[in-house]
Amino acid sequence: MSFWESLRIGASGLLAQRLRLDVISNNIANAQTTRTAEGGAYKRQDVVFSAESKPSFLPEFIAARRGLTSLPDKGVAVSQITTDDTPGQRIYDPTHPDADPNGYVTYPNVNPVVEMTNMLSATRSYEANLMAIDASKRMALKALDIIR
Repeated sequence: MSFWESLRIGASGLLAQRLRLDVISNNIANAQTTRTAEGGAYKRQDVVFSAESKPSFLPEFIAARRGLTSLPDKGVAVSQITTDDTPGQRIYDPTHPDADPNGYVTYPNVNPVVEMTNMLSATRSYEANLMAIDASKRMALKALDIIR
């Protein structure tokens, strides 16, 4: 694996975790939203990752010369953002403007404790990608020092 490939893999991880953090933040911000433009309470969202395979021309050329038919996956990509359709909690509050005819309000299916745990996980993953990029940079600098 080249220096540039390792940077690209790390960068794909950074971008994916940043989007995950954005989605988690949106979930937390809408934890009490009982009315959306689509109608009804806000529904929790989640990010689905998949392996990314976008090698540059040079690795494809090298793989073809070596008789390889495919290259390994390189990095991570967000394949989709899903919506959790589990029903939210229903609370009796006939004074609420979004109460149904029986006086119940449906709240979002967002659990702030779960979201904060997911946020910590995404933050740690982001930091791990930063450390991997930094390690690649240090190895490249050491290689340059050896050449001098």
